[in-house]
Amino acid sequence: MIKLRYICLAAAATLIVTLSSCSSTPTAENPSAPVASPAATEAVSNNSHSGHSSKEKININTAILSELDKFEGKLGVPALSNKIQANRPYGSPEDLVTKKVITQEQFDQIKDQVGVQEVVLTGEAKDVDYMSKLGLMKGHLLVARELLDQNQPKQAEPHIGHPVEEIYVDVEDQLNERKVKEFKTTLVSLQDLVKSSPKDSKVKTNFTSSVQAVDGAIAALPEAQRSKPGFTLQVINELLDSANSEYRAAIADGKITAPIEYQDSRGFVLYANELYKGISSQVAQADPEAHKAIDTSFAELIKVWPAAIPPAKAVKTPNDVTKLVKTIEENSQKVVDKSNTQAQR
Repeated sequence: MIKLRYICLAAAATLIVTLSSCSSTPTAENPSAPVASPAATEAVSNNSHSGHSSKEKININTAILSELDKFEGKLGVPALSNKIQANRPYGSPEDLVTKKVITQEQFDQIKDQVGVQEVVLTGEAKDVDYMSKLGLMKGHLLVARELLDQNQPKQAEPHIGHPVEEIYVDVEDQLNERKVKEFKTTLVSLQDLVKSSPKDSKVKTNFTSSVQAVDGAIAALPEAQRSKPGFTLQVINELLDSANSEYRAAIADGKITAPIEYQDSRGFVLYANELYKGISSQVAQADPEAHKAIDTSFAELIKVWPAAIPPAKAVKTPNDVTKLVKTIEENSQKVVDKSNTQAQR
């Protein structure tokens, strides 16, 4: 599998100056991602969880596997995410080399994205981060449901497990702050049931409860904010950034060698597309040309994952997928910029 995702206080301050007032929180892997976050950030100790940004650095001490997958996809090193996690803690980014997690040559390729300090998000950036993490949960559950419907409980298991094993802890503080009722127990219950009795009629009921719990957590954000194109486009690009890196980690020599990562990326893209449909009419009105580019790119992206069960051969190369994701990000930024300009008049 795979959501953002660190930098010192001075770097954070520099970043704030460059960010647009309605752009996104840190995106995950793509260094060219144009959508950035407007809110202030603050570098703190190594004890917190990381965000998801190409602009900022991924905290290798706290990042969830879906964030670390960005390094795995970029370097093409199988199981690198687990290896990074297993060798914690790190006193400095260079410890990846000294602990023999990766070579110096490999580190040189990703060093600008590696950090050991946390960035505390505030304002809209914090909300985007929150929504993006819950969006990753939704993506996992979407593909898990597909696999359960196809009587593939073993393949569904990791996608039910990842929300609780990887993501919940990363969003738990925000859930508490927003007074969202605890639902980790619900996710664990579903996970245990699918493992022990996948044909039990309670699976369907528990699955519905899990999805409703995530939806309820999302609803902690005001509806007006969730329906705002500028905000939603930031979340969409976070999800696509994660999908992009997961897909890259899934492909080797034109074949899908890591089905779980393929399925992760499918779920993230499906949910991102669902979110875009909710704001597409507003985007089309604000910038018809940008909407057309985003809509066309989504149509092409969806084709990459013809089904939850991976095809024998990849439909598109990782570079093809990166281009499509970049097109969506660039056109999202156009919409955000135009919105900012109109707001200033």
